[in-house]
Amino acid sequence: MRIAFYAPMKPPDHDTPSGDRLIARLLIHALEEAGHEVVLASRFRSWVREPAELEAVAEQAAAEAARVIAHFQSTEKPDLFLTYHLYHKAPDWIGPRIADALFIPYAVIEASRAMKRARGPWASGFAAADAALARADAVAALHEADAEGLRPVVGDRLEIIPPFLDTAPFAAVAGNRAPNDPPVIVTAAMMRPGNKADSYRLLAEALARLTHRPWRHVIAGDGPERGALLPLFDPARTDYAGRLEPEDMPALYARGDIFAWPAVTEPFGMVFLEAQAAGLAIVAGAARGVPDIVADGATGLLVPPGDVDAFAAALDDLLADAEKRQAMGRAAARHAAENHDISQAVPALNTFLSHARRHHAARS
Repeated sequence: MRIAFYAPMKPPDHDTPSGDRLIARLLIHALEEAGHEVVLASRFRSWVREPAELEAVAEQAAAEAARVIAHFQSTEKPDLFLTYHLYHKAPDWIGPRIADALFIPYAVIEASRAMKRARGPWASGFAAADAALARADAVAALHEADAEGLRPVVGDRLEIIPPFLDTAPFAAVAGNRAPNDPPVIVTAAMMRPGNKADSYRLLAEALARLTHRPWRHVIAGDGPERGALLPLFDPARTDYAGRLEPEDMPALYARGDIFAWPAVTEPFGMVFLEAQAAGLAIVAGAARGVPDIVADGATGLLVPPGDVDAFAAALDDLLADAEKRQAMGRAAARHAAENHDISQAVPALNTFLSHARRHHAARS
């Protein structure tokens, strides 16, 4: 099948690393592993920071949709249009138009739907995202928290495809792990305003309460908040690795024993999958989709999101018990390989695409 791929938030070849970019690339890789041809339909970004920008972006999207339609009409038409990740700040204004013009199925993988945005300044973005979901022939959520919000508008066109990655590079370091003395805590996240900065601040506060324990901390990440966030961490115990490329991540995890990230209001975090595949025990906030990929009490410890006392206590628990954190790390590597490897995603994506084609044929 020839698939036109589109990511409204950020194209998969964007310069700035993020979980969204990683998942987009993994989806393309998995689709190609399944034997499909994937073409990037557009690099148009519909994501906006402020609701006042939505109207202008919607107008630009109409022009971009017309351009893409003309391009596909004059070349080889795709068999299906697939959009990755839409929500009220990044609606898909082009996918449904293109799919309708070309008479092909339209499918969506990952969409977030918060009813509180149905009214107020983001209402037009919410309505645009809902219109795309209503048009979609199939929609896949990556975890139950998103699925719950999508069911009212998607109904039986909804399914769940668990997040995945190629676990092999991470499993290679998991098998060679030796415990560190003192134990090493790893954190990997961009240093951006909002949720990321809030998580960094909570993590710094939690670590400041654990000076009675021996440990070291490795931080990987960069961004506009670096100057404000790095000084929050004890320089005598902290190593700053900077911004790393995807191929460097297994080596980062190989340095550690525990992966710690509060995940304040985050969707789920691909870093949790990577760290588990590399054999690290997890300490995280149980926000949204995190409990879907971290097995609490087995592969790590989950605490209420935003609770610094609980986060510090969970870290203290694992720092004090080498046997427990090593057992969790081994369980984490097995969990990632058995439930979240790309090999499981290939048949799931094929089934999803088949559902989209069948629904489109029935609707037509």
